[in-house]
Amino acid sequence: MKEQLILVRLDTAYCNYLREFDDKVPYNYNEKELRPFVGVLFKIDKLMYFAPLSSPKPKHLKLKTKLDFLKIDNGKLGAINFNNMLPVTKNNIIKLDLDKECLTKSEEKYSKLLKEQIYWLNRNNEKLYGRSKKLYDKYINGTLDQNIAKRCCNFKLLEEKCKEYNK
Repeated sequence: MKEQLILVRLDTAYCNYLREFDDKVPYNYNEKELRPFVGVLFKIDKLMYFAPLSSPKPKHLKLKTKLDFLKIDNGKLGAINFNNMLPVTKNNIIKLDLDKECLTKSEEKYSKLLKEQIYWLNRNNEKLYGRSKKLYDKYINGTLDQNIAKRCCNFKLLEEKCKEYNK
């Protein structure tokens, strides 16, 4: 049985450090909103990885699920972008408290979405684990379709930089 999946945020300084080595590392804050970027924490082999979540958008309903992109509840709850997954340690993450009191309707709505996303992911964790591991393995051994590989972070390089950062 796989571990319970949880949602986390990443330390901004860590993201900025990784971006010095790979320009595909996403910014920790969305340009349009000052909402921190949230993702799901899981393991590939013995390494912890963070994969960013996307809020639902109309385009998600039409997009096809691909090796690097998993629609959550057919896109109704957003998506996961495995191409942007990042190696992390417990020092680089900030656990989210989804039970804290919300101050505004907007916060309440966002908190409800996050709870629905993690509930769906835990019930469908074999999709998350299978897809992330397959993408990772194909990227590492050079057998990944070039169109997908071009969208991916450099997992091996970032693993090295993760170790250096966390020494």
